Amino acid sequence: METTPGTPATPYRPRALATEAVHAGRDDLAALGLHAPPIDLSTTYPSYDTRGEAARIDAFAADGTLDGGPPVYGRLGNPTVARFETALARLEGTGSAVAFASGMAALTAVLLVRAAAGLRHVVAVRPLYGCSDHLLTAGLLGSEVTWTDPAGIADAVRADTGLVLVESPANPTLAELDLRAVAQACGTVPLLADNTFATPVLQRPAAAGARLVLHSATKYLGGHGDVLGGVVACDEEFARSLRQVRFATGGVLHPLAGYLLLRGLATLPVRVRAASATAAELARRLAADPRVERVRYPRIGGAMVAFEVYGDPHEVTAGVRLVTPAVSLGSVDTLIQHPASISHRVVDAGDRRAAGVGERLLRLSVGLEDVEDLWSDLDRALGPRTGPGAGTSTSPGADRRTEAVSAPASRPGTR
Repeated sequence: METTPGTPATPYRPRALATEAVHAGRDDLAALGLHAPPIDLSTTYPSYDTRGEAARIDAFAADGTLDGGPPVYGRLGNPTVARFETALARLEGTGSAVAFASGMAALTAVLLVRAAAGLRHVVAVRPLYGCSDHLLTAGLLGSEVTWTDPAGIADAVRADTGLVLVESPANPTLAELDLRAVAQACGTVPLLADNTFATPVLQRPAAAGARLVLHSATKYLGGHGDVLGGVVACDEEFARSLRQVRFATGGVLHPLAGYLLLRGLATLPVRVRAASATAAELARRLAADPRVERVRYPRIGGAMVAFEVYGDPHEVTAGVRLVTPAVSLGSVDTLIQHPASISHRVVDAGDRRAAGVGERLLRLSVGLEDVEDLWSDLDRALGPRTGPGAGTSTSPGADRRTEAVSAPASRPGTR
């Protein structure tokens, strides 16, 4: 049998995150006489041993087993995508990972796996990414959801609960949860933690007890705003079920996207740390600015900043020139958006407010530009230095309105 692409020929020995980011999924390249990972665009593959192929397909149908033999069909698996999966699993510290066409396709597959086991009830903590919230609330997959705060998770779990779903830091308020405490409250029910904002550079939910770690790979894992994808890092047992759903529903990741995501992982630690340093500085300056009422920045750091202005937030998004007013996040360039108008617009106004998504809240995804250039653009877009905070100190230490947040409520939209 051939080895799965990205699987080392020698026994695996744990390495530092920065080293894994560069080398995971590429361990076999030297033996193949290659330096850059190849892109396999084949949709189908020759099968001369049809008896053997029949046995392999039977095994896959039975329990999702893939034996590392030659590929059969693009919807069943792809060597380039497998390299990305191997690398992401290493970074998250899980046994396996399964990639999908988008983050929502990945979450859908998880819910379908649990529903197939007769476990349609989900316990979830708001805020969640808007589309995740909508998928649960609308019952599009036949799921039933109980919304609760972190302290109520244990009491909300039922005999038919198949999943507990959380996001930390959350979109767009950056609320944070104690993932270890949440995992303990889940008991034997799998915890799925959306780690899109933090990435494995800042936290590894599996180490805190999460069985499933979800990423919209479109964001930081790709890192350049040019690829859509999603991935679930998990143990091999759950991965086998996810692969069965992926094969049956067709939510596969394109090989070119797999290649771009693998390439993105190589610079992930450098990008996240550099953008985080700039974000922390911008959060400090915004908190000291009289035109800004409140700043939210995660305790664990990161490249996301949420802030509320005293003035008109629409004038801020219309006034930026270097920063791009757009949804999504995690790219090398800085993006700003008004969640109440776009990402959470379809959420009831009362639910938005309860989630901390007010009308004056802006969400900033900080990129790799120079901090002074970014501040100059934001300073101009914020308008004249007037407002309730005018006249107060704007010195570097005046971060009086910075909050490290920890969990209210949200719903539908685009990240």
